[in-house]
Amino acid sequence: MSGPNVGHVSNVPVPDGQVENLTQELLDGDEESDAVSADSEPSVVTLSSEPVRVVVEARAHGWRVDHYLSRLFPNYSRALFQRALEQKSVVLNGLAVKAARRLRVNDVLDVRLPELPDSSLPPEDIPIDIVFEDEHLVVINKPANMITHPGKGHYRGTLAGALQFHFNQLSNVAGQLRPGIVHRLDKDTSGVIVIAKNNQVHCRLSEQFEQRTTVKEYRAIVWGEVAQDRGVIDTHVRINPKVREKMQVCEAEGNARQAVTHFEVAERFRGFTFMHLKPKTGRTHQLRLHMSHLGHSIVADELYGGGKCLRAADVDGSVVQAERETLLSRKAESAAKKSGFESVVDTFDDVLIRRQALHAFRLSFQHPESGIPMTFEAPLAADFQATLETLGRHSAD
Repeated sequence: MSGPNVGHVSNVPVPDGQVENLTQELLDGDEESDAVSADSEPSVVTLSSEPVRVVVEARAHGWRVDHYLSRLFPNYSRALFQRALEQKSVVLNGLAVKAARRLRVNDVLDVRLPELPDSSLPPEDIPIDIVFEDEHLVVINKPANMITHPGKGHYRGTLAGALQFHFNQLSNVAGQLRPGIVHRLDKDTSGVIVIAKNNQVHCRLSEQFEQRTTVKEYRAIVWGEVAQDRGVIDTHVRINPKVREKMQVCEAEGNARQAVTHFEVAERFRGFTFMHLKPKTGRTHQLRLHMSHLGHSIVADELYGGGKCLRAADVDGSVVQAERETLLSRKAESAAKKSGFESVVDTFDDVLIRRQALHAFRLSFQHPESGIPMTFEAPLAADFQATLETLGRHSAD
């Protein structure tokens, strides 16, 4: 989750006709970056028919309108909002406003967000596990090996594509490649995720994530026996400049961002630990990086030193942790592929889990319409549960 805690979305309805309904064509922009130059933006944009109302909070006092909106809605560039403001798509306290206008506390902005073409993400008939659903939102138990939304090189088999198939209406605040997606889980992390059915609900849920009033609880199996019963990992993190798909712990400087994780030992096994993890921030790969930083990588998290899989041989001691990287080395991978296997893991017949042993177990938030506190849980995935049971039997021997 990104973006500052700078505003909140009110329950006050927006009067009809208060903002112009403009319907010109929006050219497709870069979904992955907010750093789009003004020259790359369309001169005319298509705006949603559904306005979103935002009440400005103290932290945003004195900010320019365009700067504020681009920070509040990070999937849209500042330049794109400048174009939209020229079309009078934003009303401040009932009046059209210019991009350079400075905001005050409790100002009310009614915003029609730019839309993206709805043909960019085809629906896919993929089964989904619905934990809860009402007219405003849906809570899903996402399986492992499913990407939350399309990204570079991954456009099929996503949760977003499945949502497009199963639901007639979803929010588009995050763009058409991310319908309803308020937050995300890594591809190989299973568990609970909340989906918004309209833009107002999306913004209210996003606000809760930004303000850190949501409570997220994860379950993980890590290598080694963690000595400390409970504790807090408080570091700064950034993208690893040598391996761009990884994050790294770093000093508090430059573009580093604080990452805080609370952890508690649930159960110790022989050579492994079952952990309860509570992230207070939402940085990319935060839990995976923090467990590695603690010296106890998450099982089968290859990117952060946890190996490619967990085998029965790892559990019974015939393969110690230090040897697993050699076992799953590039040389072994090459030999496996020459033999017709996709991965050396496919040559093993005793694999317990072949993805990072991380599960989003519980999510708590206030319902965006009623304000009622809600908590949802996703039962442990079958491979995760089976691994725990195997570890338990081995430790009891």
